[in-house]
Amino acid sequence: MAVRGAVPEVIWARPERTGRGPKPSYTRDDIAAAAVRIADAQGLDAVSMRHVAAELGCGTMSLYNYVPRKEDLYELMMDAVSAEHVPWEPSGDWRADLLRVAHETRALMHRHPWVPRLMSPVYGFSPQALRYLEHCLACLDPLEASNGTKVELIAMLNGVVTTYVRNELDTAERARALPWSEAEENAARAAYLGGRLASGAYPRMAAAFSEDPGPVDMEAVFQRSLERVLDAFAPGRLGGCG
Repeated sequence: MAVRGAVPEVIWARPERTGRGPKPSYTRDDIAAAAVRIADAQGLDAVSMRHVAAELGCGTMSLYNYVPRKEDLYELMMDAVSAEHVPWEPSGDWRADLLRVAHETRALMHRHPWVPRLMSPVYGFSPQALRYLEHCLACLDPLEASNGTKVELIAMLNGVVTTYVRNELDTAERARALPWSEAEENAARAAYLGGRLASGAYPRMAAAFSEDPGPVDMEAVFQRSLERVLDAFAPGRLGGCG
């Protein structure tokens, strides 16, 4: 609920801790690390100021001296995991470098399955996130396009990765909850789908499945999705968006 008269602020513009007293017992890094441990082990919904305070061994109210809002806690968490993007020297091949970044981002999201839920511009301008964006832009130095177009490319690529990983995570979570094996589930659904396609009511779908009956190579789908985004930004393809 919004607080009447509240003044908007950015956590990174605040001192590490407000209030008088002895030297702070914790740093933002300590708090972020505790919250990330909880989210990794129990999911994002388990992250609360009370739970983080218990992880650190301090009182819940004292934690508010460091982190005023839960949204600020999320921002600290996203900054902490963004630090796992370790910059490397760009190769000069912007496509290859962006593909490498995309695959590294996918791996990061699998290490921290809660990250796709927090992927938004709101949490995109922390110190580590800015370092990540600067590295991506350095990878794009060889691409002849405006800076705005390059930022748009990075955002689109991140969108593809986030959507793909979210689907992977949701599929895996559903499979774990099934009362039978995933293979049995897939066989039952394939049998049902085959019957519907054989009915003649869906000729285009039937033609599509007859061309490629599966199983679908999801790694290849991921790679093609990334490549198609990059294709749209290739020299000569930008048109009016450059």
